[in-house]
Formats: sequence, structure tokens, C-alpha cells
Amino acid sequence: MITHLRGTVVLDDEHEVGEAWVVGDRLTLEQPAEAPEVVLEGWVLPGLVDVHCHVGLAADGPVDDATAQVQAWADRDAGVLLVRDAGSPSDTRWMDQRPDLPRLLRAGHHLALPKRYLRHYGRELADPSLLPQAVREEAARGDGWVKIVADWIDRDLGAEGDLRPLWPADVLAEAVAAAHAAGARVTAHTFSHEAIDALLDAGVDGLEHATGATPAQIERIAAAGVPVTATLLQVGRFADIAAQGEARYPRFAARMRAMHARRYEHVRDLHDAGVRVLVGTDAGGTIGHGEIAAEAAEMVRAGIPAHDVAAAASWRTRAWLGVPGIAEGSSADVVVYGADPRADIRVLARPQAVVLRGVRVR
Repeated sequence: MITHLRGTVVLDDEHEVGEAWVVGDRLTLEQPAEAPEVVLEGWVLPGLVDVHCHVGLAADGPVDDATAQVQAWADRDAGVLLVRDAGSPSDTRWMDQRPDLPRLLRAGHHLALPKRYLRHYGRELADPSLLPQAVREEAARGDGWVKIVADWIDRDLGAEGDLRPLWPADVLAEAVAAAHAAGARVTAHTFSHEAIDALLDAGVDGLEHATGATPAQIERIAAAGVPVTATLLQVGRFADIAAQGEARYPRFAARMRAMHARRYEHVRDLHDAGVRVLVGTDAGGTIGHGEIAAEAAEMVRAGIPAHDVAAAASWRTRAWLGVPGIAEGSSADVVVYGADPRADIRVLARPQAVVLRGVRVR
């Protein structure tokens, strides 16, 4: 099967071509001798990337394989053909044998402490000193990534309960070093500003949310070259989360409300400082799958140019993850649009065709 991709084929920020071809499950930039059976015309982007997604997770914890499959299909049909699964309690390794499902790069289980994260979501360690060994184990379970929960509400403080770091700085540094020794990178959930400096000191490779980062910390994040996944759809729920916790944890509620109020300004500040802002929906749990276009639109609303958001949702993040986009011999994973999403991010919500491993799935 040969498919002719014609129009504007985006390779990266600096390169585009007028046509490419799908031969079997591979891409080529050289015209085959045989005539194509199918022609797809428009703006062709490398398959989209959701860099903060939880396949196999729902609001109450792990899901069965059938539900996980539906989640993955929803992401795929939205144009997401590469997922960094940022922590999941489910074993989704079986998906690797399914050519109709997006490619997953797993981070293993979320690593947390008892009563210091959402119930049934993560792996709860009995003692903080166990973190380095747990990181080694999750690095072996994942696909080059480990996910650490760096802060969460401390319920033991009663009415004074608020976001607090989970790990001593020395343990955190040892854990990140253990991941790096195993050939894995570490990304960390953090809402508060209190956890960020220790994460940066430890050499963490990514920050999820980072909603509490101060101006000085944003400068540190930029200088260190650490990317931040904005998850604006999730941060958009902070006011509701605050309302749910108001009666028992008023300090926590006030903080969440404040972060919600300045969410767009915060993301714009990250971008303006030179931080790589990644596109991740936080799907799974309370966010539905297949919402990559909505997340991208929120980032543009925050003030990041559409071109930069489209790049972050596609070729730039593929390069950062080490997965090729549109290149000679690469997997034929592309999305075709009727207009240019680099000019109007709303176009991402209207893919004309989704091609996964050479097969048109939408």
C-alpha cells in the first residue's frame, strides 16, 4: 500500500517539503516507482504527542484492558500517536503488540508515600528512604522514565494541611542519581514552590504542573533546561478542587484558588523565560482522553504562539523524547489537516486523516 502525502509536509521548525509517501508502514521522501493507491492532501504533521497522559487509569484507580484500549483509541483518533504515560497503576505492556494503538513510553507507577497522593493511583512506599530502590525498580518497569510525586497535601496537619514536599532532599538526590545510572529520566509532580528547588538540585529531568514556581525558580528552571508540562486542563480544575477541600483544609484551598487565578500568567511567564513548555492533557483520572486540541488551545490562550504550541505537540517533543517524526524510513505516523495549525491552533481539533504505522485509522 502506497499513500501520497501532498501539500505542506512539516519536518521540523526549519524544514518542510511538498510531498512524502507512505510505503507499507514507513515514510519516504523519495517518490516510489509504483503509483500510489491513496492521496492525502493538506498540512501534514508528525503524529501528535501527549507528554502527560495516564493510559490505564480512571478516577478510582486502575482500569481493565478493555477500558484502557478505549482510552488509547480516543487519544489516537485525536491525532496523538505517541504518549509518554506519566504514571499508571495498570500493566499496559500488552499494548506494544497492538499496531492500532499509539506508541507508549511508560514511567512505571507514581511513587509516593502513604496518604500523600490519590488513593489507588500510585505505589506508596512505607518510608522515604525506600525511594532510591523503588526508582530503580520502576526504571526497569518503564520505558526510560520514572515518575515521582514530589508534593501533596499533608492531611496529618488537620486544618493547617497544605501542600508539602514528600522526600528529604538527600533522598531525592540519591533517587534521581539512581534513575540516571539505570539510563532513565525522572519527571516529578509538583504543585507547590516548596518542592521545586530540591528537585532542581537533584537534577530532575522534567516538572509536571510546576504551578507554584516563583519568578526566581522559573529562572532556575530555564537555566537548567528542564521542561515543564503545563497541564492547563487540570489546573483549570483547581478552583473546584479548592471548593471540595475548603471545609477541612482551608490553607490548601486558598493556595489552589490562587494558582488557578494566575494559571495563564504563570504559563506565559514560563514561556517568556525560555522554559520548554510541553503539551500534556493529564488524561486519566478526572480528565478525559483525546483532549490534546483543547490543551493546546489553552496554551495559546495563555499567550504562547500557536506555532510554538503546534511544535511542542508534535515534532519538537518527538525529538526531545528521541522518537523520529517525518524522516526517511521512520514509522509512518502522521496527521493531516485542512489548514495550518501553526497559524490557527484550533485546526488541531479537526484532523482530516490520522495515519498510524502506515494505516489510516481516521
